[in-house]
Amino acid sequence: MTRLLLDTHVVLWWDDASSSLGREARRAIEDAAAVYVSAASEWELSIKAALGKVRVRRTIKDATTAAGFELLTVSFEHAQAVRQLAPLHKDPFDRLLVATASVEGLTVVSTDPILASYPIQWIDAGE
Repeated sequence: MTRLLLDTHVVLWWDDASSSLGREARRAIEDAAAVYVSAASEWELSIKAALGKVRVRRTIKDATTAAGFELLTVSFEHAQAVRQLAPLHKDPFDRLLVATASVEGLTVVSTDPILASYPIQWIDAGE
């Protein structure tokens, strides 16, 4: 069975039961052996909220726990793996998610097609 790593927006869509989350992604999350959410997503959302770019209903940690997903800390190994990535993506949080997925053998669920350019498994959250 598949083990997934959710991009930040996917966690928010799941938490809000958003129709933006595609059927394939929803089914993959429901059927996954494990679903992980990185502490990097909490960091990203905290920065965006502090800058007034987004309003949050609750923290990523609270949404993750409520959904029964697994919290995944950022390790030195994850951070070091970013160095090995081709410079395809400018967003440091997405690059860290890709590195984490690579190190942990996880499939990323996201709508960002640039992530699919990396040598990882990827599920389009919008389809």
